[in-house]
Amino acid sequence: MRYGVVGTGFWAREVHTHALDTGANTDLVGVWGRDPAKATELAARHDVLAYPSPAAMFAEVDAVAFAVPPHVQAPLAVQAASAGCHLLLEKPVALEIDTARAVASAAETNGVASVVFFTSRFVPAVASWLDRVRADGGWWGARSTVLAAVLGTDGPFADSPWRHEHGGLWDVGPHALSLILPVLGPVDQVTGIRGPRDSVQLALHHQGGGASSLLLSLDAPPAAARTEFAVFGEPGWEQVPDDHGVDAVESFHHAAEALQRAVDGTPHPCDVRFGVEVVEILARAQQQLG
Repeated sequence: MRYGVVGTGFWAREVHTHALDTGANTDLVGVWGRDPAKATELAARHDVLAYPSPAAMFAEVDAVAFAVPPHVQAPLAVQAASAGCHLLLEKPVALEIDTARAVASAAETNGVASVVFFTSRFVPAVASWLDRVRADGGWWGARSTVLAAVLGTDGPFADSPWRHEHGGLWDVGPHALSLILPVLGPVDQVTGIRGPRDSVQLALHHQGGGASSLLLSLDAPPAAARTEFAVFGEPGWEQVPDDHGVDAVESFHHAAEALQRAVDGTPHPCDVRFGVEVVEILARAQQQLG
């Protein structure tokens, strides 16, 4: 598939464009960014076009990969879907329920395929583990901890305005939910409380009767940084395989392959409809948190 990339930041430079330029079945055609100088520089690195507008790029590609903040991604994704482009989206799909639903509606109306890039879901060992525990059944609880030391460092996301404004709930919360929901199913009750700094804790009740808890932060002390996920129930206690040090480029390759399969008629579980479900839960949590 011929791809265009929306975005010129760290994730676009180091993951999206690199993965699509080196993928076996992907053809990077060009990029568009809000900063024309950065777009020109990134395009030159891959010897592709820097498009003058999103519409110009959407008219010439089969699929669009997004690497921009969610409030920028959502309206552009609607525009891309309306132009007939398949969607490789970042999480969260949007920051409001109605906006996320508009992306899903545009994809359905225009018959385009979609995949949301929840990084761990495209790590083969994690995907296989999820398939196995879902087949086992009998799980009635899950616990997820994602404590990242991002905001107080000199890393690539330290100056991200949307992450400072919306915090760990919206940035790492989607990753946690992408593992919980396949095992325990839809959520019918959300309770949330704030802790020090950026930390939030959520308690979720699932329609099937199970319960899960999430501890999330982007501003954890470096000594406390950790990522854990486990399910428990009749089969016992199962912890997800360690995906620390995951190769994001390789994971993105798998996401692009999943989008190709979706185009060919086999949807991936992490499509835009699943992305909307995640946004709905986060928005309800945001209401609880105030």
